[in-house]
Amino acid sequence: MSFLTDLQELKPGLVLFRRTDVKHRNWYCRVRLPNAERYKTISLKTPHLNEARDKAFDQDSEIRFRLKHEIPVFDRTFAQVAEEFSKFQKDRVEAGEISFHRWRVMASHIKTQLLPYVGTAQITQLGTERWKAFPAWRQKTGKGRSGGRVSVGTIRDEMTTFRSIMGFAAGKNYIRDSQVPEGKLPLDKTRREEFTPQEYRKLHSFARSWIKQAQNSNRVWYRSLAYNFILVMTNTGMRPSEAKNLRWRDIARQTDRQGRSFVRIDVRGKGKFRTLVAPESVATYLDRIRELSNEMAKQRAKEAVAEAARADKSSALSDTSETWAEPNDFVFINDEGKPARTLYYSLIERLLIEANLQKSSSGRQRSTYCFRHTYATFRLTEGVDVYFLAKQMGTSVKMIEDHYGHVTPVKNADRILQGLPGWEPIAATSPETR
Repeated sequence: MSFLTDLQELKPGLVLFRRTDVKHRNWYCRVRLPNAERYKTISLKTPHLNEARDKAFDQDSEIRFRLKHEIPVFDRTFAQVAEEFSKFQKDRVEAGEISFHRWRVMASHIKTQLLPYVGTAQITQLGTERWKAFPAWRQKTGKGRSGGRVSVGTIRDEMTTFRSIMGFAAGKNYIRDSQVPEGKLPLDKTRREEFTPQEYRKLHSFARSWIKQAQNSNRVWYRSLAYNFILVMTNTGMRPSEAKNLRWRDIARQTDRQGRSFVRIDVRGKGKFRTLVAPESVATYLDRIRELSNEMAKQRAKEAVAEAARADKSSALSDTSETWAEPNDFVFINDEGKPARTLYYSLIERLLIEANLQKSSSGRQRSTYCFRHTYATFRLTEGVDVYFLAKQMGTSVKMIEDHYGHVTPVKNADRILQGLPGWEPIAATSPETR
């Protein structure tokens, strides 16, 4: 190469040199990879020969260490690793491990914020320090949805994706485990995007007319299923990932010691298994969903008969008997009988937009997860013990207290307002005055 000068061979496969195509006088080294016609060139960032020699030998040792432990020798940029990470997460969507919405959110974090921040940086040059500097950069370069400061919750979510990508890189041996960012995320004290009772009643009422307005039977079917999905989610507190994995075998009716009926549901999500309970009304919603599933199965059977008749009139099938959902079948399905991977996301988004409920009072956009938040808020308002609610929702008491602390004044209004006009203590009623 004509731009190389002052070449020195330190040992076979390790060469020291300067470049004529740069203004500085710093040294470079070129290391030949064993058993391959490939070289790695590294800037040693020093003009001093003795220091450059030492650094060149260090780089040679580093490369041999990487080869021995199957760590990639050629660095990847953050953008390259992020693209690989995003593809992996999309495969998880197809496998039903995470929701489509979750993947879309992470992909948005990568494209709009993380790539502008560190996209061109070598993944091996990143770590906790750069990760911790993200909030300051984000506030300086971006704006929130309402045009003001970016919320702590948004930054927290983006930093979570950043750390997940670094953890993915460590798992691929692109970086060492010690480079995965450590430290606490900024504490998000913002409220969850739940519905108020008034908003939920509006959604309930609007959805019924929304179903009737569907233009064909297939849309009626989908809207009906999406509506009952909302009812199940709001009355159980399930995570979307748990709903996605739910099968009919996971559902059973039971009674308590007083003979009152309830629904037991075994759910799987976030790599964990748990059991939750739901009121009898949820059994009604699930029965509707089962009926819708059977209805679509019958329709598919009729279409199969018609197709067979067209193919061979003499051997046309005649069995159009009703097909019932089997125990191993998924509860939330599409019109082909396959698991609903997106959990009717676009349908629910359209419903919320048309009902003018897509955004909360804080201006934040709602998603399928908001039904879980609504469940938590309603239960706390009714005075359910935080410990039992945490068990039911598969989370911690601290999480409930951190994110739903605003509910406490509501359920304790009689204590907080005690002594104010209209909130005088209620005297015990004597037998004579009843």
